[in-house]
Amino acid sequence: MKPTLVLVGRPNVGKSTLFNRLTRSRDAIVADIPGLTRDRHYGHGRLGDKPYLVVDTGGFEPTVTEGILHEMAKQTRQAVDEADMVLFIVDGRTGLASQDKIIAEQLRKTGRKIILVVNKTEGMPSSVVTAEFHELGLGEPCAISAVHGDNVNELAELALQDFPQPQEDETKDKHPKIAIVGRPNVGKSTLVNTLLGEERVIAFDQPGTTRNSIYIDFDRNGRRYTLIDTAGLRRRGKVLETIEKFSVVKTLQAVEDANVVVLVLDASSEISDQDAHIAGFILEAGRALVLAVNKWDGLDDYQRDIIKREIARKLPFLLNFAKFHYISALRGTGIKGLLPSIDGAYTAATANLSTPKLTRTLMAAVEKQQPPRSGMSRPKLRYAHQGGTNPPLIVIHGSALDHVPPTYRRYLENTFRETFQLEGTPLRVEFRTGRNPYAGKSPAPLSEAEAKRAHRRRRYGRKKYG
Repeated sequence: MKPTLVLVGRPNVGKSTLFNRLTRSRDAIVADIPGLTRDRHYGHGRLGDKPYLVVDTGGFEPTVTEGILHEMAKQTRQAVDEADMVLFIVDGRTGLASQDKIIAEQLRKTGRKIILVVNKTEGMPSSVVTAEFHELGLGEPCAISAVHGDNVNELAELALQDFPQPQEDETKDKHPKIAIVGRPNVGKSTLVNTLLGEERVIAFDQPGTTRNSIYIDFDRNGRRYTLIDTAGLRRRGKVLETIEKFSVVKTLQAVEDANVVVLVLDASSEISDQDAHIAGFILEAGRALVLAVNKWDGLDDYQRDIIKREIARKLPFLLNFAKFHYISALRGTGIKGLLPSIDGAYTAATANLSTPKLTRTLMAAVEKQQPPRSGMSRPKLRYAHQGGTNPPLIVIHGSALDHVPPTYRRYLENTFRETFQLEGTPLRVEFRTGRNPYAGKSPAPLSEAEAKRAHRRRRYGRKKYG
């Protein structure tokens, strides 16, 4: 098992910056704004041959009893319960704060191993900057600079020294990555918590609660999954704050990283053009798709019919392959069939398609309906093979394929989808025209003997036929 290092501290002490250092990534959004991180954020790191998990937490406000700060504190306490080592981070430039004493007292009661980390100490004598933090009674403080990387490796060595080195590296298994995507406040975080069976991420009745993409591993029925809770995607004109722009980028990156995307729609409001834009981006990325129409329990039959008609009108390009689920993430109704649909979409997106069967399917489709002529010639489709997965790519070889119209391409896509039962994933068909070996080449000049024979044939033809 990998040891788990949990970063704890009051807001704006540099936890996310240290997280990026320890994971050697830029996964955590970093800005000089307190309260930027809200949910637990997991990342993988390695020191030599020792792998470990790092958990970034929101600013710890242990005395707050309500609101978003209270929810953030609950997330931090849950992370500490999972910790093998707690890195309690304080700010060396602002000095010891009264809140640091409260946090230290609460951490001491948990019985976890704790290392006191004094951050932002660049350019300052370590013995001087750490002196006042001995008052917390958590042992010798470790002075670092997360921004500049000073003493970060030494901190990692200190945190991992009591943990044994694993005998062999853990093998990486292939499992579905599922991104939960949608507009703000449609119930994405609530859906994540319902699927997990615990309050893993903050679900709050306020748009923009989730700011970063949160990766969460879990097992269900003996199979492993990774859920990705993402920030809501607004229209471009409404994305004003710099932090929200970073959140949008993280969401789009999560879609690219996922195998299956669950697009959450809000049944209590109309299906908007933004929902169609998000669905279009998912298809452009080539990701398998499942639609979850949330807040379904609050509608009567008439309202449900209206929503279904709006979906058919504004999202018609999804109707031929994506599965729809009408759910209530808050009450847990309609959730049962969601994971099987995700499994089916993942299987379709990563399917290996047989070349002989693809070619036979292509020949049967051409025999049933040939491609239309283009001028004096008709495109010739000769054979097909698979060119990639996630999404499945089918490459068709032949001649004059540059003139195959989009309608015939869609006909072939639907034929392949029906034959191979590729439900839940977009399918791409690519045409490759064989190269003409004589293109651009002029004929070689005739030899003297060849020229004489040609002359005799022409003269004989004139005598015989006039």
